[in-house]
Amino acid sequence: MIPAAFEYVRANSVDGAVAALVEHGDEAKLLAGGHSLLPLMKLRLAFPSIVIDIGPIKELDFVREEGDEVVVGALTPHAELARNDVVRQQLPLLARAASLIGDPQVRHRGTIGGSLAHADPASDLPAVVLALGATLVAQGPDGRREIAAGDMFQGFLETALDEEELLTEIRLPKSAGRGWSYQKFTRRSQDWAIVAVAALIGGDLAPSVTLVNMGTRPVRAEAAEAALVAGESPSEAAAVAADGTEPPADLVASSEYRKHLAAVLTRRALEEAGSR
Repeated sequence: MIPAAFEYVRANSVDGAVAALVEHGDEAKLLAGGHSLLPLMKLRLAFPSIVIDIGPIKELDFVREEGDEVVVGALTPHAELARNDVVRQQLPLLARAASLIGDPQVRHRGTIGGSLAHADPASDLPAVVLALGATLVAQGPDGRREIAAGDMFQGFLETALDEEELLTEIRLPKSAGRGWSYQKFTRRSQDWAIVAVAALIGGDLAPSVTLVNMGTRPVRAEAAEAALVAGESPSEAAAVAADGTEPPADLVASSEYRKHLAAVLTRRALEEAGSR
């Protein structure tokens, strides 16, 4: 299908993008890699009158180490996350999840910032940054603001970002040395997850288990995390992974089937994480 008519604005800097957002308000949408926004526009589920292209802002495409954190620019493509040596060594959970997103075209064009700002609950990276305890940095007319991953995702395609804010970077605590796993169940390899599980255990931190496509936003498997803290086995913790969740029902899977998958994938994730 063909999108509704819109005006195109090219932003060459963060300040330029923020200025365009301030000027055009809620009539504008940001275009990063385009793999979230453009399909919605073609289906006429989104029809912005202004599209602000932030792809040219090269300063937002980077990966660097800063002390105990890895900082990732919002326009870093998924393919770079999957192959970058720093990410592979210090954030292997993120590298693995990024390698499973879509197909090569999506991974080379899609960006981490675009995925997080779009906030689709079936998307891989929102749940992964939640598991990793990331901090998201936004730039707006009033300056820089930090948002904890746990506060970022507020509902279906809803985030804590203001209309005049641009996501600029993601700050992730290094997780090298901790056990990790990302388990994803799909009909085809390039599809959205029917259910997926990100797990991070070991070290001095509490276990972290997050679920994809088990609600209107990425959610923590709090009952499973509590079971692990109490010393229960991976199987026992996995059995309660879906407790408190409200997974959707659609043409692909029922709510009950998703709950079953959450338990199965959580057990696999915890067993694999424990073996690392």
